Amino acid sequence: MTEAKRILIVEDEPLIAMMLEDFLDALGKEVAGTAETVASALDRVAAGGIDAAILDVNLRGGEKSWPVADALAAADIPFVLATGGDTVAPDHSSRPVLAKPFTMDGVERALSSL
Repeated sequence: MTEAKRILIVEDEPLIAMMLEDFLDALGKEVAGTAETVASALDRVAAGGIDAAILDVNLRGGEKSWPVADALAAADIPFVLATGGDTVAPDHSSRPVLAKPFTMDGVERALSSL
């Protein structure tokens, strides 16, 4: 894969999403969009223009992001699972994990592993 430049952020906490946007900007990446729910993330994936994604495992209201992970995998778009220790679905256990709390170095390492 060529270097991931356009990154989708799937994160339900606005302050964390903004922090990730700042990290990506500092790393020379472009934010391809942000999504707070599975439905909005699936719409964004379907719209295209994404090189990679940072996908929060646990979204607001107990919603799990596995349908988004499945859609990204089906579209052959690499992604990083962002988690504070949640169990990773077996279908995605080989994906890189970005542990919370996030650091710019951690984001950079996770994206470079794609």
